Amino acid sequence: MTLMEAMQARHSVRQYREEALRKEDAALLREEIEACNAESGLHIQLVCGEPKAFSGLLARYGKFSGVTNYIALVGKKGPDLSETCGYFGERIVLRAQQIGLNTCWVAMTYSKVPSAFSVGEGEKLCAVIAVGYGKTQGSGHRVKSVREVVKTEPPYPDWFTAGVNAALLAPTAMNQQKFRFALHGNRVSATAGSGFYTKLDLGIVKYHFEIGAGADAFTWDRA
Repeated sequence: MTLMEAMQARHSVRQYREEALRKEDAALLREEIEACNAESGLHIQLVCGEPKAFSGLLARYGKFSGVTNYIALVGKKGPDLSETCGYFGERIVLRAQQIGLNTCWVAMTYSKVPSAFSVGEGEKLCAVIAVGYGKTQGSGHRVKSVREVVKTEPPYPDWFTAGVNAALLAPTAMNQQKFRFALHGNRVSATAGSGFYTKLDLGIVKYHFEIGAGADAFTWDRA
């Protein structure tokens, strides 16, 4: 399964079978997490067999069930932490899809279990990602049009349109898709809208855009 195929197949899943991750699946996931940590400087951790985070009222409000495995997105505090966690977290999410695992981004509807993962001095937990074997494969979300999320007037080169369409497949908080792109020659800027977790969303969206457009087709510009 290619990354584009994983992106198209992946949907948020909230109900899971209460099964431990298979050793080979957990190993592949840890391999990707280690690669992301090495590249980003983040402190992302895989938590397995821990049911408490998703057994309280918040999780029930979020309609979660059977979640005993999750990925803790931890990193050094700073203005870019949320976006960085979004970018590398989504990279792990799509790798999980390739492995045959289901996922769901979770920012609020879970309980923090400090003993389950490590948060070092100067670090913070940004969000978690539920991971495991879903009872279903999830379903798609409403998608805006390209023009709704692009500031620049058309026409657009094919690589740019492909990148935006890939970005529109990205999971965002409440599926609101509060992001905008602008095109300046072969330079692209992406900006986050106002609201909760929009910077986290921006990182997710930028990773999707890179896959769709091809990282060699453009360079990121400061918004």
